[in-house]
Amino acid sequence: MSLSRMLVLLLGGAAAAAAPHGRFQRADWTAPVPLPRGSMLVVGFLGGWERWDDERRGVRRLALRLREMNVRGLYVETASNHDRSLVRRIVLESLDADRDGRISAGEAGSVALVLYGQSFGGAAAVYLARDLGRQRIPVRLTVQVDSVGRRDHVIPANVARALNLYQRDPGPIRGEPAIRAADPSRTTVLGNIPFTYLFRQVEMSDYPWIARRIGLSHWKMDNDPAVWAMVEAAILAEISLWQAERAAASP
Repeated sequence: MSLSRMLVLLLGGAAAAAAPHGRFQRADWTAPVPLPRGSMLVVGFLGGWERWDDERRGVRRLALRLREMNVRGLYVETASNHDRSLVRRIVLESLDADRDGRISAGEAGSVALVLYGQSFGGAAAVYLARDLGRQRIPVRLTVQVDSVGRRDHVIPANVARALNLYQRDPGPIRGEPAIRAADPSRTTVLGNIPFTYLFRQVEMSDYPWIARRIGLSHWKMDNDPAVWAMVEAAILAEISLWQAERAAASP
């Protein structure tokens, strides 16, 4: 394990220490299984050892805003990056409309999928997309926020669009600076957008004192409204496109 990954785990655990812990359980999934054909599922992964439903973190806050829109056919879930295997199983069951244990070609594209995450959660979004790609399940959009992981910079060919936001300020934890498409003919990289927090203050009152004292740019980025406004805009654009396609397909 690299030094940066070790520091993410150690410091992330310290930053989350003040929050109540709890692993994501199947009962925490609120969307119907299987999902209605033509619906959209957005899944966000939190970073470090953050609780899957910690409303103080950007991933969860965005998910709750999307839910509050009450868009017909839109389902939004969050999970810890450590819960990717469980989420993958639930997503596969969500697509398996006939419950035969296999994902047919028709079922694979029956639900629009969007994946996003922060820190290890950004990598988890890419890893889940890669897992789904092995079964030829398309993903409309992935968004990574200061992503930390191995080979999280290569976006699999089953992803249509991908966006990466990152910081490379001096410090032990820095995000992936340049994602690329495994197959540029099938995946559009919307951008690799840098942020910096040198000599810049960000509201950190939602973080425990140790995080505020250390003041890592990695954590500041998670609390930066400008970052999450950009992530939200990308996901809302995908939602609008999905809605337009669904309307055009209606008789």
